[in-house]
Amino acid sequence: MLRKWENLPKRMKNDAVRPYYERLQKKKVSLFLKRCMDISLSALLLVVLAPVFAVLAVAVRLDSPGPAFFRQIRVTQYGRQFRIFKFRTMVNHADKMGSQVTAGGDARITRLGAIMRQYRLDELPQLINILLGDMSFVGTRPEVVKYVREYTDEMTATLLLPAGVTSEVSIRYKDEEKLLAGVDDVDDAYIHVVLPEKMEYNLQSLREYSFIHEIKIMVDTVIAVFR
Repeated sequence: MLRKWENLPKRMKNDAVRPYYERLQKKKVSLFLKRCMDISLSALLLVVLAPVFAVLAVAVRLDSPGPAFFRQIRVTQYGRQFRIFKFRTMVNHADKMGSQVTAGGDARITRLGAIMRQYRLDELPQLINILLGDMSFVGTRPEVVKYVREYTDEMTATLLLPAGVTSEVSIRYKDEEKLLAGVDDVDDAYIHVVLPEKMEYNLQSLREYSFIHEIKIMVDTVIAVFR
């Protein structure tokens, strides 16, 4: 559920965010259903997919030296920081060896990691984040602190809701790595070109928010992954 306006972080209490806040205030039932679905479905999937988790964890460890999981600080609702769960798809300590955005042909990606990324298997552990309340099934993808600092006032409206595993942007930009392939300065291209484009869709989703639309995005995501 939404906090009261006066309890929002100072950075988010601006004129650009208020229209989004007022729209979401009218969606209390949808937001309640959203959280109910997050809790029940993530708990169910964690139980059902436990054998898959075990197999993938062992495979990651055998494929390259390092831990099975990749943990990184990301930003979610109201600017709160949390540690995301993902299966490791890059060499150990890859985040210290280059940009925090991955471009196509990135040498840091492991052999198994490339396959897992293609089918988004690396994101399965985020079910844990959903159950904990850090994330939701649908919402703006959680960015690292470095990129959130570049948000405009309007972009901070995306922090009114929990970060998501998937979204319309995730479907449209599922080949984001290829878009950044060959770019000299990946960080600069992401901040000034890709991020603003993605945020246009994220903000549109906020303006048109509904629980039914989120269900549609989840179905579209499954179709897009296997397509």
